[in-house]
Amino acid sequence: MEAEDVPGAVGTDPGVPDAGAPVRPSRPARRRPNRWKVLFVGLFVAGVLGTATWVLLGSRLLVVRHIDVTGERLVSREEVLAAARVRLGEPLARLDTGVVRDRVEMVQAVETARVERRWPTTVRIVVRERTPIVVAQRGNRYLQIDRYGVTVVTSAARPRGLPVIDVANPTQSDPALRAGLSVVQGLPSWLGRQVVGVDVPSTEAVSLRLADGVTVVWGAAERGPEKLRLLHGLLGASPRRGVQTIDVSSPEVVTTK
Repeated sequence: MEAEDVPGAVGTDPGVPDAGAPVRPSRPARRRPNRWKVLFVGLFVAGVLGTATWVLLGSRLLVVRHIDVTGERLVSREEVLAAARVRLGEPLARLDTGVVRDRVEMVQAVETARVERRWPTTVRIVVRERTPIVVAQRGNRYLQIDRYGVTVVTSAARPRGLPVIDVANPTQSDPALRAGLSVVQGLPSWLGRQVVGVDVPSTEAVSLRLADGVTVVWGAAERGPEKLRLLHGLLGASPRRGVQTIDVSSPEVVTTK
């Protein structure tokens, strides 16, 4: 028997949802991207990037027009510029600051250098020069030498304020020179300003000549703090009773003459 012939039977329309079934929310229709809009945005971004690249690398707006040099005293500004080889008109963005720094540090009197871009048109070169701590005489010339044994400046006249170091070979590779420099560099100001000469016949025999005529036999460069403590007491004693030599080469046994 078919459903429509049965009294009270309700027909089911397959196109109508069952009232007892849960209702699922309908999904919003997806909007297709506007191809013209995407194309426009892409062209705009490409244009901005291209313009920025042109301004940085190809235009005359951001090029080197000024070169500032600071920190030079022993070396001239012209010597720094010649070593740096920065071309006016070069795009600032293309400047390799590391290469320029290495060139400037090849100048003998320069210990370190720093190269900076100062937008829009300036390059700044900051040099830190080497500081001489002794002077050595070679023939009729005086070599001003820094703590590393590098000759910073050569002059015909003896510079004031630097102790004269007496070594057989005043070059950076000489062990005796390095021993003497190590001792001088470690001296405190109260003693360093009294030293007028440093004699270094060998690495184990460093001697300091003081302005008042006293000679300090230092010996090897080692054990500096112990030797300084002894000298502080001995040189501070007044009067010294004609002492001309103080030997602290062996801190366990200090002798005076």
